[in-house]
Amino acid sequence: MRANFDNKLSELNKKLLSMAAMTEQIIAMSIKSLEEQDTKLARETVEFDAKINEAEREVERICLNLLLQQQPVFAEDLRRVSAALKMITDIERVGDQSADIADLNIRLIKKKQKWDLSDISEMARAATQMVNDAIDAYVNDDENLARKVISSDDKIDELFVKTKDKIIDEIAADKANSEKAIDTLMVAKYFERIGDHAVNIAEWVVFSVTGVHKTERIM
Repeated sequence: MRANFDNKLSELNKKLLSMAAMTEQIIAMSIKSLEEQDTKLARETVEFDAKINEAEREVERICLNLLLQQQPVFAEDLRRVSAALKMITDIERVGDQSADIADLNIRLIKKKQKWDLSDISEMARAATQMVNDAIDAYVNDDENLARKVISSDDKIDELFVKTKDKIIDEIAADKANSEKAIDTLMVAKYFERIGDHAVNIAEWVVFSVTGVHKTERIM
């Protein structure tokens, strides 16, 4: 019985890692499509999101099978499966928001307008690193790395405020470009949300390791 559970748990980890890798890929695709103003790549990014949705359903099926049929005996096993079940929602949402960024990019390219990516590129890099680290923390049961991800959220929030203030100034100076400025703000907001989802994943890693959710209770 235990060997069968361990095999299923190993399958869960592999599927979750595969889903996470796809999420890292879609973030990279959305960033590249922005930087290169590539309509074709932006459309491929939107279509790629369907694969992540499919992966989420597969991981969810494995989690439910482990909980309902395998019936984990040890608390740490139950926490690990429960954490994975929660994490896939945030991983899937990262894919959705990357696709939303690509959608906005397609719209702006059609209008023959260019993005100002000076601050957004830094946000994108920070958000990508947070997602990568959050997944690594889960795979390695690394509570310290999970906490690092959580604390990194302050940086991406600061970058968002900086970008927002800059865009507000641009709208005030030239209302003719207000629509483009608002689209740019939306892209920044999506990257800020990706950072938030990375924090959620990291908090579930802390729960998986310690049995306590919400990091502020155990700091």
